[in-house]
Amino acid sequence: MPWHPHTTVATLVEKDGTFLMVEEDDDGRTVFNQPAGHLDEDESLFDAAVRETLEETAWHVTLTNFLGTYVYKGANNGVTYVRHCFIANADQYDPQRSLDDGIIAAHWLSADEIFADSFPARSPLVTKTLKDYLSGRRLPLDTLYHLL
Repeated sequence: MPWHPHTTVATLVEKDGTFLMVEEDDDGRTVFNQPAGHLDEDESLFDAAVRETLEETAWHVTLTNFLGTYVYKGANNGVTYVRHCFIANADQYDPQRSLDDGIIAAHWLSADEIFADSFPARSPLVTKTLKDYLSGRRLPLDTLYHLL
């Protein structure tokens, strides 16, 4: 049987010392994640990151940097995810926009809240990417090249 990893994007957005997080339902569990989702056919990773952030949080963002690529095999489903994580600025909130199915709410949370032992992160990548961001990791967006 062919093996196909899931290509995903995530966006780390900081505003006033807090981070944009998505509260969502994951198979009956309430968890938190950065705005994230799957790459669509004929879509650049950049466009996917901006789109997913808007669909899940109602925030328009501008990408500023690439944080890195992270590979994770889901403990609950055995799926391998290849996550491309971006850093973005929050530009404008659209209060009239409805959020994607399965999204409970978007929140601005402190790093301390996210790093708390009781924090229900969707995966270990939530805290790993935040640690990398706080350590100062920044890669230029032109690290990635799209030929679509």
